Amino acid sequence: MKTIGIVVGSIRKGSFSQSVADYIASKPVEGFEFKFIDIANLPLYNQDYDENSPEAYVAFRNEVKAVDAVLFVTPEHNRSFSAALKNALDVASRPYGQNVWSGKPAAVVSQSPGAISGFGAYHHLKQVLGFLNLFVLPQPEVYLGNIMNSLDENGKLSNENVQSFLDSFVGSFVQWINKF
Repeated sequence: MKTIGIVVGSIRKGSFSQSVADYIASKPVEGFEFKFIDIANLPLYNQDYDENSPEAYVAFRNEVKAVDAVLFVTPEHNRSFSAALKNALDVASRPYGQNVWSGKPAAVVSQSPGAISGFGAYHHLKQVLGFLNLFVLPQPEVYLGNIMNSLDENGKLSNENVQSFLDSFVGSFVQWINKF
């Protein structure tokens, strides 16, 4: 059994990213399990903590180490990904030489209430993940625009076309993971 860690880039209660991630995690994939890795309570990264890291850093790094692959589901904030997600990337890539992201297969899903679909967040995140030595699924790229139109009144992903696309995407991601 391989574990895919899901990192949701929004820490907002009831976030669109969480709704998308919940849908993905709800679909069983033979030989795989999903595990959410929470970023909401990480203190801001500070290099002064490298020698004596807060327990939250240590626990987070251990969670990242324990997964076989990582799925990032992110909103777009000002044409980039969220500050909370950037902080999580920094925490787990430090201290220097101890990057626990390194060598893991990864994939990105971006979403936005706007028509641009999180395009900026997707590509900015992909650039950072490449630097951190994560092997990011090149295709399909996932940009979900006007996301609120794909959710029901309870915030659940209900658009069948989006669901079908995400199911296909997960299949491609699993094939990508199995290459490593």
